[in-house]
Amino acid sequence: MFESMDELEASVRRRLYRMRDLTEDMAAVRASETAPDGGVTVEVDGNGSLVNLQFTTAISELTPSEFEQRLVATAAAAASAAFARRAEIVMSFNEEVAG
Repeated sequence: MFESMDELEASVRRRLYRMRDLTEDMAAVRASETAPDGGVTVEVDGNGSLVNLQFTTAISELTPSEFEQRLVATAAAAASAAFARRAEIVMSFNEEVAG
């Protein structure tokens, strides 16, 4: 419990600032993955939305089906990495707030 209004206000202010930091940290999440052959590189944000997509000449040796599979697998790996980073941020926030 708080012994004074000043302590309560300081606690609320710290939590508000931490919430703002959480929002900024979540918005800053980015993850990038490159296919093993280097032909496809995908960058996504914390929601798994495509931010950047790059190809090298290595894709010219792929069939359309192989290209599709490579692109989808690389995008899925990038999204998975982004979601893992978001989970770390939320877990850290929850531990901090609970403590």
